Amino acid sequence: MQNQPSSMERINKFRDDRNWRQFHNEKDLAISISIEAAELLEIFQWKTPEEATQDFEHLKEEIADVLIYSYMLADNLGLDIDEIIKEKLEKNNMKYPVKESKDSKKKYNEL
Repeated sequence: MQNQPSSMERINKFRDDRNWRQFHNEKDLAISISIEAAELLEIFQWKTPEEATQDFEHLKEEIADVLIYSYMLADNLGLDIDEIIKEKLEKNNMKYPVKESKDSKKKYNEL
């Protein structure tokens, strides 16, 4: 049984098949993440959460765009997505201990 390509491998193949690597520097990828995040926010603008999530396909596409550019930026910087998420969750665990933060929306410096 053959392993399926990872998300990063599929993203890079899509990019490389079109020779777009030349356009995907760190600055432009960071800008693209922000633009796509704004498009995600636009889905929710002036709507209730229930109204915004009715067009689920559009929502999925915008989340995917944010993630694709984020993956590409991490790859450009030689970062392992799983590792940086693990490290960040460990830091968040220290900032937001369960005992103080459970059922609270306070920021870590207010706990």
